[in-house]
Amino acid sequence: MVTIIDGKQAAASVIGVVKSATAVLEENAGLKPGLAVVIVGDDPASHAYVSAKSRMAKECGFHSIQHTLPEATTQEELAQLVETLNVDEIIHGILVQLPLPKHLSSEAVIQSIRPEKDVDGLHVVNVGRVAAGDLKGGLVSCTPAGAMVFVRGTHGEDLSGLNAVVIGRSNLFGKPMSALLLAANATVTTAHSRTKDLPAVCRNADILVAAVGRPEMVKADWVKPGATVIDVGINRVPAPERGEGKNKLVGDVAFAECAEVASVITPVPGGVGPMTIAMLMANTVIAAQRSLGQDTLQL
Repeated sequence: MVTIIDGKQAAASVIGVVKSATAVLEENAGLKPGLAVVIVGDDPASHAYVSAKSRMAKECGFHSIQHTLPEATTQEELAQLVETLNVDEIIHGILVQLPLPKHLSSEAVIQSIRPEKDVDGLHVVNVGRVAAGDLKGGLVSCTPAGAMVFVRGTHGEDLSGLNAVVIGRSNLFGKPMSALLLAANATVTTAHSRTKDLPAVCRNADILVAAVGRPEMVKADWVKPGATVIDVGINRVPAPERGEGKNKLVGDVAFAECAEVASVITPVPGGVGPMTIAMLMANTVIAAQRSLGQDTLQL
């Protein structure tokens, strides 16, 4: 019988830990974790994401501020705001919502955030620490960190003797996910579009993570019987059964058929997705704890 991971329930558990840690910080040190979210332009999806993040930050008891900037904001103006937040002692986490308008350089902005406040885990210093296995010194990118909560919940902290395959080599997910699995002692293969005989590679995986952005690419005969399957893909596809012009969300894994083979699987939606905001909140608390030289929460 397959276990379908409930991402909402797992995220709620993480948020519970975050709230407890926040209460302890405020009681013992008089400190509220501070999260600043910056959004530029009018993209509706970005505004929806930012609103969700801001609501959750307030629910967790954070000092939460949002900077909404016009589409015409210049690189210099955005850089000045980030630098102001960098030196603001009541702000522990800075998040600049991506994508930015095309005339702005996302990379320049990301690298201008102080690594200790980079709660998205995208600064080269944090990326390097994760690649080097220094998970206690850096801030880990939120989506792979959330996926690892599922992996640890299934297999424990030590993945020695297990084969893991990550399909996808993006800087945002694939590479850090592979690094996290390797740090937990898994034997890791990073596969991608140019991997020879990809289905055969996947069939060797005790832990199969799909993050390529191709709807339902992973079929049942790609999955090793009893494997753990983590689906990170979010793809919008036509759903004529729901009515003309309707869409639905699917992952990179053909869920129904793969659930017949796997022992553990994440759904889309409702799997990895809810964990991303939860891990952002966790990173903010960790950043606040580190600002005081304290031990950080463990998930």
